[in-house]
Amino acid sequence: MFRKKIRDEVVYIANGMLEAESVKLLLESFNIPAYTNQESAGTVYGFGVGPMGEVEIIVPSSYISDAKKIIQEMNAGNLDDSSKQSDSAAD
Repeated sequence: MFRKKIRDEVVYIANGMLEAESVKLLLESFNIPAYTNQESAGTVYGFGVGPMGEVEIIVPSSYISDAKKIIQEMNAGNLDDSSKQSDSAAD
């Protein structure tokens, strides 16, 4: 079986458009332009899993390093803002 070649500018592969848009918005909140790319059949039929449900998150080459660092922090759970939860619990 052939291995899928992932282009350098693809910094994350999401399972479905909901996850992809969430990661895209995260990167954009750090002023990193991000774009989504999904197989057209996956978009038409609304696949959210499997190869057709995969959505690539793409950034310009000058932002690749920063984007990968942010995604690494996201995966480690270091971007969770628990201070807002504790503030609302005190009210």
